[in-house]
This record gives sequence, structure tokens and C-alpha cells, in this order.
Amino acid sequence: MKADFRKRLLRGDVLVGTLITLPSAEVAEIMAEVGFDWLFIDTEHSPFNAYGAQTILQAAGPSCPCLVRVPANGEVWIKKALDIGAHGIIAPQVNSVADAEAVVRMCKYPPGGTRGVGIGRAHKYGLGFNAYMQRANNEVAVVLQAETAQAVNNISGIVKVPGIDAIFIGPYDLSAALGKMGQLTDPEVKQAIETIAKACKKAGVRLGIFAATAEAAVPFIQQDFTLLAIGTDGMHMARSAGEVLKTLRPKTDIQAV
Repeated sequence: MKADFRKRLLRGDVLVGTLITLPSAEVAEIMAEVGFDWLFIDTEHSPFNAYGAQTILQAAGPSCPCLVRVPANGEVWIKKALDIGAHGIIAPQVNSVADAEAVVRMCKYPPGGTRGVGIGRAHKYGLGFNAYMQRANNEVAVVLQAETAQAVNNISGIVKVPGIDAIFIGPYDLSAALGKMGQLTDPEVKQAIETIAKACKKAGVRLGIFAATAEAAVPFIQQDFTLLAIGTDGMHMARSAGEVLKTLRPKTDIQAV
């Protein structure tokens, strides 16, 4: 586990990442080599089990920290994500103070929480057990998603829960929850994002968000969002391939002499 990821997050460094949605170690390895600050391993919407997520962590290597979005905020999912060596978790559908408190508890070893003690990749399969146990509570990043109207209504209380490092906004889920699917510039959606941002800034909690493109992320950086997930692995490949065809198709229509 790269010790400085949570430090950089709390310090307010702008951390640019992307979603890993394809169960391919090679794709994750490429994304890490490109130079992203972090990778968002999505086990909520993608076909990953714990072992598949672990192969992505191994492919990303020690130089590229990874956060795992768990499929549900249950004890088993969270401890598996951390035991395989994730640098932290992203918890979806956190809608209340009680939800937030439960997630923090499950991420922390006693006495700070209730995380179960196992031996896995995070512990170097036992070879680094004591060292990991001593530092895990200080190094594991706890990121909660705000993506519903209920979360917006409760955000001022959620951000006050001790142990939360960042709130990550899922703008597409949030817009859908507000009845404005994909309408990210709709005034109601923009107001909800602003409400979350104001609460986080007041509480000293870092802000994160997904943006489909780099251009879409720029306004959020200007609003002090620092944990950025730009596109997905599949989107990056599709865009790049599309640009190749866009450039070459007109030229292939010219008949050879």
C-alpha cells in the first residue's frame, strides 16, 4: 500500500484518475503506465469479484494507488477490498449519518472500528502483518459517495462523521435521482452539487467527482474538487479508436489512381 496516497488526498493535491471497468490486468497496467495518480476499480457496476480486483491492483503496481468501489456497503465487501491491498474504498449510496458511521467503522481496525483481522495481500501474506496492522488505520482512505437526493439533504451531518476523508459525487446517479438523468447543467442538479461542495468545504472534507472528459473536469478543479475520476478505460479506448477512424476515413474514400 502506497503510504502517501491518503496524505496527498488530505493535503488537497489534485489527484487525477480513471475508472477501471474491464477485467483486464493489461488495461490497468497501461493506465498506470500512462501516469494517472490513482485508479478507481469499479466492483459495483463491473464484472469483478475480489480476485479480479486483486489482479488489477497487482497490475497497477506499487506506483499507482487504487481505490476500490465496493458493490455494497457491507462488512464482507469492505474487508475483502482492503485485504487484497486497496489503498482505500469508495462506498456507494451513503445516504445518512448512520450509513457514513457504519462505513468508517468497517474500514478501521479496533479500537477505531470493527474491521476483521485476516491475512492477505495487504499484509504481504503474513510477512508484513504487524507493520500493516500498525499503519492501516492511518493510511486507508475512506471515500463516500453522495449520489441521491437523500444524501444531499443529509450532507451537512454526513461530512461531520469522524474518519471520512472525501465525498465523491456521482453526477449521473445524482441527476437520475433528481429526475434529470444526464442533465448535469440543469439548475437543480448544479444546486445539489453546490450544496455538497459547500458542506464539504465547511467541514474540511475533500471533494471528488466523476467527469466524462478532461474538459468537463476543469470547472470542478476550479471549484476545489481534488479527487477526479476522468472517464473509464473503455471510454478512453473508444475515443482514441474513434479519432483514428475520424482522421482516416475521409482519406480512404479517395480512389487510388
